[in-house]
Amino acid sequence: MSGAHRLLSPPEMAPAVGFAHAVAAASGRLVSVAGQVAADASGAVVGATLLEQLDTTLGNVVGALRAAGARPEDVVFMQLFTTAMGEYRRSRAEIGRVYRRHFARHYPAMALVAVSELVDPAALVEVVATAVVPEQRAQT
Repeated sequence: MSGAHRLLSPPEMAPAVGFAHAVAAASGRLVSVAGQVAADASGAVVGATLLEQLDTTLGNVVGALRAAGARPEDVVFMQLFTTAMGEYRRSRAEIGRVYRRHFARHYPAMALVAVSELVDPAALVEVVATAVVPEQRAQT
């Protein structure tokens, strides 16, 4: 359980580590966050490594959520696209620390997809998120 949403990992499935197998979202207001990369306020991609870029990217996701009146724990689905899958695999423990800096221990349903390139050639990771702001907060 994470906030108003129920994060589900059925016992007959392999344990979900760093994600939930499914999320039963509470009633509320839907917030869709467009693909975010490690862009600074000028639009330039910053960070030379996947970890550096992921930190900035997740910060951008949280910033977009807050602008829409949502919180990190309202995220029910997240997609990560990366051109650096090998670096991702080698850095899983560090990636977990970077993730928790922005989302604590809230692990929604997620997908990680390796891609050959992203719209900005300097970007190593792009994150898309869907959140549901629970009714009791959405009405305030």
